[in-house]
Amino acid sequence: MGENKDYITHPDEKGSINISEEVISVIAASAALETDGVAALSAGRDLSELLGKKNMSKGVRIAVEGETVKVDLWLTVKLGASVNTVGAKVQEAVASSVESMTGFKVAEVNVHIIGISLARK
Repeated sequence: MGENKDYITHPDEKGSINISEEVISVIAASAALETDGVAALSAGRDLSELLGKKNMSKGVRIAVEGETVKVDLWLTVKLGASVNTVGAKVQEAVASSVESMTGFKVAEVNVHIIGISLARK
C-alpha cells in the first residue's frame, strides 16, 4: 500500500481487510456496463485517457462514510432504451455487486444520465 490511495478498512476478528476505493469503483463500473441499455460510462476525457491508458472506473465516484458507500455514476444510454428503467436497473446492479463483493453497505447509487448513444451496437 505504498501508493497514495484511499482504502476502506473492514475490521475482522483476525485482523482487518483493506479495500481500495479504486477497486470499488471498478466493481461499480463493471456492474453498470453489464446492464442492458447502458452504452458507456463517461466523465469527460481525463489525463489517463489522453495518455492511452484504460481507466476502468471512469465515470464513477465513490464516497465512504464509516462502513457505508455512496456511488455516483455518469453514463450514456443506448438509443431507444427507457432512461428511467436503465437508471433503476443500474442502481440495483451496482448496489448488489458492491455489497456482495465487498461486504460494505451501499447507502446510495446516484445515476446521472449525460447522453444518448446514437451508435447501433
